[in-house]
Amino acid sequence: MSLLKELESRANNCCELCGATENLEAYQVPSSPSEGAATSILACKTCVSDFDAENKDVNHWRCLNDSMWSAVPAVQVMAWRMLNRVQEDWTRDLLDMMYMEEDTRTWAEAAGDGEQKEDAVIHRDVNGVQLQAGDSVVLIKDLKVKGSSMVAKQGTAVRRISLDPENENYIEGKVDGQHIVIITQYVKKL
Repeated sequence: MSLLKELESRANNCCELCGATENLEAYQVPSSPSEGAATSILACKTCVSDFDAENKDVNHWRCLNDSMWSAVPAVQVMAWRMLNRVQEDWTRDLLDMMYMEEDTRTWAEAAGDGEQKEDAVIHRDVNGVQLQAGDSVVLIKDLKVKGSSMVAKQGTAVRRISLDPENENYIEGKVDGQHIVIITQYVKKL
């Protein structure tokens, strides 16, 4: 039996990540310990093209909420890797819930996903707590917003912040409906 036929049989002719039934192909999971059906998945062209894409279709990957629970280690590995690559609030929540055997986890980490890069910019609040995109913070001081007459009051919660990828001292968020840049030394993580 060919690899594709074996994967189609295992996956019921559906993409093992998103459930699509068209444009399916066998995909050998990178950094696999061996070859064959045990280290391959049946994936649609949409999933395969997005694996290494710079701008991922975030909504497409909500399917990982189901596929991460697959009993197939190769599917678990790709689900874990994609949850790390998408980098949204909900993906971090799913990663916290996900369980894999130790050898499967080692295989998943072999591609370098989920590792902190040595030169990565790390944002920290006034107490030194690391901030992540999507976190909520509270202002610890009244802040005058440059370019407007607005003053962001102490105690104001800023939800779903985004991080400046080049400067560890800057985060962005909405205060009173206005998108502003905030200096990290004036916020505390909630």
